[in-house]
Amino acid sequence: MKPDIFQAIADPTRRTILTLLAVQALTPNALAEKFDMSRQAVSKHIKVLQECALIQPEQSGREIYYHFNPQKMQEFDLWLAQFRKMWETQFEQLDQILSTIKQQKR
Repeated sequence: MKPDIFQAIADPTRRTILTLLAVQALTPNALAEKFDMSRQAVSKHIKVLQECALIQPEQSGREIYYHFNPQKMQEFDLWLAQFRKMWETQFEQLDQILSTIKQQKR
């Protein structure tokens, strides 16, 4: 079964890989150097991220560079936006209640 974006970003190592790749494209070896784990373990994380299209490989000579895919993350952000809107509304209501209570105490 193909992992989905939620499974991919649930792992802290994969989130770190995404953060690193958001800054610059890296090879698997360069990524592996950033972690205290085997190259094979990092490759498994890369595979999950690639299967979810969060990262994309690009062949450059004999090296493969992985790039962050912001379009795929944007899909996640759009899904999350519905909850963000709800939270912002609730926080605004809480601010109004607290402001009212503060004025009543004066």
